[in-house]
Amino acid sequence: MSNVIQATCVAVRGRGLLIQGPPGSGKSSLALALLDRGAELVGDDGLTVAAKGSVLMASPPPNIAGLIEVRNVGLLVRPTVGPVPVALALRLDPQAPRLPEEPETLTIVGLSLPCLALWPDSPALPLRAEAALERWGLSIDLQQGHIGYDHDRS
Repeated sequence: MSNVIQATCVAVRGRGLLIQGPPGSGKSSLALALLDRGAELVGDDGLTVAAKGSVLMASPPPNIAGLIEVRNVGLLVRPTVGPVPVALALRLDPQAPRLPEEPETLTIVGLSLPCLALWPDSPALPLRAEAALERWGLSIDLQQGHIGYDHDRS
């Protein structure tokens, strides 16, 4: 069974990076910057999510697939990918801790994934998002059924 949630998602080297935050927090702007760095769009401001075993999969919802909002410009059409396994959720939050010891846990359709708060007002935000995925993101091997961390996170 799949559900539609309000979030944005891009795929970075095949792993989904789910971006959450209140309206106007910069979800689409972060996605656009990541697309410029080689990520692929899954969905903007809406995602279809479903469990595949112990892995959360994200796909573009049919009614808005390929659309991304560029504030002060309008809706643009971009190619999409999906379904992709979600490895990390980011929550754009001006109160994000400077040095988190561990990510929070976010549960979607009964599956848990790491969730890290990021301060949204930074020109280096796409670099920090990629670093967060590298440090805190799950490694996912759908063929072997493996989900976990790539390396020691200490």
